[in-house]
Amino acid sequence: MTPRNLTILGATGTIGVNTLDVVARHPDKFQVIALTGQNQIEKLAEQCRRFRPRYAVVLEADRGGALQALLAGTQTEVLVGMAALEFVSALPEVDSVMAAIVGAAGLRPALAAARAGKRVLLANKETLVMAGRFFMEAVRLHGATLLPIDSEHNAIFQSLPAGYDGDLARHGVRRILLTASGGPFRTRAVETLKDVTPEQAVAHPNWVMGKKISVDSASMMNKGLEVIEAHWLFNARPQQIEVVIHPQSIVHSMVEYLDGSVLAQLSNPDMRTPIAHSLAYPERVEAGVNWLDLAKIGQLTFEAPDFARFPCLKLAYQTLEVGGAAPAILNAANEVAVAAFLDRRIPYLGIAASLEAMLGRLSGLPAESLEDLMAADATARREAEVLIAHAEA
Repeated sequence: MTPRNLTILGATGTIGVNTLDVVARHPDKFQVIALTGQNQIEKLAEQCRRFRPRYAVVLEADRGGALQALLAGTQTEVLVGMAALEFVSALPEVDSVMAAIVGAAGLRPALAAARAGKRVLLANKETLVMAGRFFMEAVRLHGATLLPIDSEHNAIFQSLPAGYDGDLARHGVRRILLTASGGPFRTRAVETLKDVTPEQAVAHPNWVMGKKISVDSASMMNKGLEVIEAHWLFNARPQQIEVVIHPQSIVHSMVEYLDGSVLAQLSNPDMRTPIAHSLAYPERVEAGVNWLDLAKIGQLTFEAPDFARFPCLKLAYQTLEVGGAAPAILNAANEVAVAAFLDRRIPYLGIAASLEAMLGRLSGLPAESLEDLMAADATARREAEVLIAHAEA
């Protein structure tokens, strides 16, 4: 394959670290042009010293100064601010952009990459949840290539026909089956969920992830956001997207066809598999992942999700049906609620309760432009903070 130049947005997070692990295995195939980070400045500096990007970007000036001091004597130029994130996402010499900034902050640079016609390796859920319509329009209008990094959406992408054009019916697809591990509380008594601690919520049985996404996995909000993502990625109606709990996390998702065939992608739960697939697509490269031993695993089991146990998943389906600004409100309120839970300001069950309250309180906000959605995001964050503060009082 022709060597590819990369910008990695969110290099110090789990996806970024795993991306660099794959890149390091293939120095003849990938060259890092820009790395970005936010809080882990020393880690970002270490990555820059190893991979020698032309640019390193952080959002805040004080962290930029600290990073510049750590990179003194290197060839890496330190840039600061959201405009700098957009700049390195649209560089003419960059072929692929790994969009792995967590949360709403990842929207603008991902959109910049799409508008520049890049190969966008999308690991940021919020880009599609908040602004799926506008992002997909940018991909189409500017000839960008969109490759999903979430293991579930990557599995669906691999299980759909080559050259899938967004028409499920024309390709004989009946439905998409999104698998979910069920997280740490799949079998826990529902009446005890009120006592869940942050430490318990972030202890995922299969995946190593950041705290926020681990809490989302425990509540299955993560899967709810993935349902919304799948709607935009594959042009699927809510009724065509079904969630199936699969505790072993070996079958990453499936596609069912009209003739009764079900195609699935299987692998060990390691994010380097979808990352390597998207980095090299349409070719394949070694990712450092252990080979799958089905005989050792022994069995693969599946069950339907319980909406009483996972009310956030039900809210996500309802939000997708409502459309408009509702997904942006859901996502923003969830970020605030999860942060409050991790800070022990609200109980675990308070996450779903606050989301439901926000959706009811803010229904009807306009969603006719990207600016409308950004305003809805800001309003939901502000109102969610007020709601949580009143609950604490």
